[in-house]
Amino acid sequence: MATKPPQGDPVQDAPKVAERKRAAAGLPAIGHTLRMAHQQMGVKRTALTLLSVNQKDGFDCPGCAWPEPEHRHKAEFCENGAKAVAEEATLRRVTPEFFAAHPVSDLARRSGYWLGQQGRLTHPMYLPEGADHYEPVSWERAFDIVAEELTALSSPDEAVFYTSGRTSNEAAFLYQLFARKLGTNNLPDCSNMCHESSGSALSETIGVGKGSVLLDDLYQADLIVVAGQNPGTNHPRMLSALEKAKANGARVVSVNPLPEAGLERFKNPQTPKGLTAGTTLTDLFLQIRIGGDQALFRLLNKLILDTPGAVDEEFVRGHTHGFEQFTEAARAADWDGTLAATGLAREDVERFLRMVLDSERIVVCWAMGLTQHKHSVPMIREIVNFLLLRGNIGRPGAGVCPVRGHSNVQGDRTMGIFERPAPAFLEALEREFGFAPPREHGYDVVRAIRALRDGEAKVFFAMGGNFVSASPDTEVTEAAMRRARLTVHVSTKLNRSHAVTGARALILPTLGRTERDLQASGEQFVTVEDSMGMVHASRGRLEPASPHLLSEPAIVCRLARRVLGTEDDVPWEEFEKDYATVRDRIARVVPGFEDFNARVAHPGGFALPHAPRDERRFPTATGKANFTAAPVEYPHLPEGRLLLQTLRSHDQYNTTIYGLDDRYRGIRNGRRVVLVNPDDARALKLADGSYVDLVSEWKDGVERRAPGFRVVHYPTARGCAAAYYPETNVLVPLDATADVSNTPASKSVVVRLEQSATD
Repeated sequence: MATKPPQGDPVQDAPKVAERKRAAAGLPAIGHTLRMAHQQMGVKRTALTLLSVNQKDGFDCPGCAWPEPEHRHKAEFCENGAKAVAEEATLRRVTPEFFAAHPVSDLARRSGYWLGQQGRLTHPMYLPEGADHYEPVSWERAFDIVAEELTALSSPDEAVFYTSGRTSNEAAFLYQLFARKLGTNNLPDCSNMCHESSGSALSETIGVGKGSVLLDDLYQADLIVVAGQNPGTNHPRMLSALEKAKANGARVVSVNPLPEAGLERFKNPQTPKGLTAGTTLTDLFLQIRIGGDQALFRLLNKLILDTPGAVDEEFVRGHTHGFEQFTEAARAADWDGTLAATGLAREDVERFLRMVLDSERIVVCWAMGLTQHKHSVPMIREIVNFLLLRGNIGRPGAGVCPVRGHSNVQGDRTMGIFERPAPAFLEALEREFGFAPPREHGYDVVRAIRALRDGEAKVFFAMGGNFVSASPDTEVTEAAMRRARLTVHVSTKLNRSHAVTGARALILPTLGRTERDLQASGEQFVTVEDSMGMVHASRGRLEPASPHLLSEPAIVCRLARRVLGTEDDVPWEEFEKDYATVRDRIARVVPGFEDFNARVAHPGGFALPHAPRDERRFPTATGKANFTAAPVEYPHLPEGRLLLQTLRSHDQYNTTIYGLDDRYRGIRNGRRVVLVNPDDARALKLADGSYVDLVSEWKDGVERRAPGFRVVHYPTARGCAAAYYPETNVLVPLDATADVSNTPASKSVVVRLEQSATD
C-alpha cells in the first residue's frame, strides 16, 4: 500500500550531518529506490511500472535525458529515475477538496517538498481575481478564460509561453505553432536556464548547438573528461556508460570544485561486482576553483601547442578557421595566472597533459557547472579549441558531450521552442502551414521576467515546469508573476508556481509519461529526443490518474481552436485525434525527421543527423570549425567572501524535492546547509554546526539574503561554497547572466556569511 502524504511540513533547517560517501549506487540505492517507490505506488504498481521505464516498448523516464543503450537491462532505470516515476505514478491525489481545505495563502507558506508530496492533480482548477481558493472549473470554461485574456492583449507579444523539458516533441511542435500563429516568438524554455551557453558556444564553433557523440563514442574513447557535472546524482545511468568505457581501457578525469561519490566509485547494482567492490571511475581528480575551467583549458591548449607533434595539423589545416588568432592568445597563457585562477597544483595539470597526449580519442562531458557563469560561453569555446587541436571532433570515440538535464529539453528546442528561431525554420513553417510567422525575436526566461515585472507582459502560460522555483532572484520573479493578468500552468503535480499567481490563475492537469493516452483514433504514443540526438517513442502503460486529465497535445489543440477560431486552417482537431498527423507535419518542417512515423516505429528509434559527427562538415558562418580567442576570465573574490555554487541534493531532480536527504554528501533530514571548506570556515570563524545567513553581493548594491543555513565543514575547493537550490535562487541577481546566452550565473555567486539571528 502507498502511504499518505505528510500532513505537516517537516523542519528543513536542522539537518543531521555525517561523513560523506566515497561510492555511489549499490545496495543502498536499491533499498532507497524501493522504499520511495512503495511509499508512492505500493508494491504491485511499483513492479509493473518500473519494468516499463526506458524499455523499447515502454515509456521514457520523465527524469534526465541520458540515452538508453541498444541492449537494455530489464531494470533500465536509476535511483533518481525511479523517484521521478514514483512521483508521477503515485496513488496520492490532489482533488478539489484539497484546494477547498487549503487557501493559496496557505500553499504559499509550504515548502516545495510538501507541495510535491501531496500527489497528482485531478481536475482543472481556477483562481478568480481576488479569491484565495482555487475552485474546480470545466475545461471549456478554462479555455474561455485563457482566450478572454489573450484576445484582450494589445499585442500578442504581451503573452509569454514557457516550456519545460518534459514536454513531448508532438506537444512542443503544436505549442510553438500556436504561439506563432497567435503572433509571438515569446517561447522561453528551461534551456535558457541550463544549456543555453552550450548551444551558443557550439553553434558558433562547430555549427550545431548539440553534442557530437553517441553512446558508442564513450565506449571507444581513450580519455573522458567530466567537467562541472555530478552524474551520480543528476545522470546516474551515465555511471554505467563510464564503467563500460573503463572496462574498454578509457581513463576518466573529473574536474569539479567538489568531490562527488559517483565519480569516485560506482557500485553497479546490476552486477555482482557492483554489489561488492564496485569500479573506480576517476583516474585524476582536479579540484578546480569555481569558474576556473576556461583558464585550465587555455593553459592545456598552450602546452599542446608547445609539444612537437601534438597538434593534428592535417585536421586543423583542412577543417578549421581562426587557428592563428587562437594560437596567439593561447601562447599568452602562463602558469602563475592559471594556478591562481584554478587553485590546482602544477603537477596535477602536468599529469592531465600527459593523459591528453597519450590519448587519440577524447570526449569532454559537462553540465551546469560550466554553463551558469558570466563567462560560460568562452569557457565552452575553449573546450572546443582543446578538442579541435587534436582532431577530436568528427571521429569515433571523440567529441563534445553537453549532458542535458531534462528528458526532452533538447527535443523541445529541435521542435522550435526558441525565442530566436532560425530563419530557415520559420520559412519551413510558413511553407507548410501557409502563414507568415513573426520574425522579431521574443523573450527568453530572464527577459520574460523583466517584461512581467515591467508590465510589458500580461499573460504567462507554462507547459509544465515550476517556473517560479527554477528562476533566479526569487523575490523579483515572484513579484513579476503577481503583476500578470493571468498565469496558467499545465501540470501533473502541485508546485510553488501554483501559489504565486497573477490576478487570475489556472491549473490545467495533464497526463504523465507513465499513462495511457487514448484519443479518438485510438491509443497514442509520443516521442522524445535524448541528450545525444536519439529520437524514440514513449508509450504510457498506466490508467490516467483521473478521468478529467487531458494530454498536452489535446490541451494545445483545444486552446488553439478556442483562441484562433474554428475558421483557422490548421487542422487542430485532426492533430488531437491522431498524433501521427502531427509527426507527418514535423517531417516536412524539421530537418532530420523525414519519414518520421516509419522511422520512429523502429524499436529504439533513430539518430538525428549531425554534420560534424557524421561528415566532419561544419555548418558555421565560415564553413569550418572555428577556433576562438576570447580573453581568459575567472571570478575574483573580495577579502572575506566566498564563491557560492547552487546545486541539487541526491533526493532532488531540478526543482522537485523527493526527500530531505543527500546521503552521498552525508546530509540527512534537511536542506538548509552551506558546504564550506574547513580552512575557509576557520578563517571566517565559522564553526561546523553554526548557523549563518547567506548574503549575495553584486554591483547593483541590492541585499539578497537566504537566512538560517547550517554550516557544514566540507572538502570544497578553497574559496568556494555550495548550497541547494531553489532555496538559494534568491541570491542570484536577475541581471547576473552569462554573456551571449543570458543564462543566470547561478554557479558563481559572491556571498558573505553572517551569523544567523536564529543561531
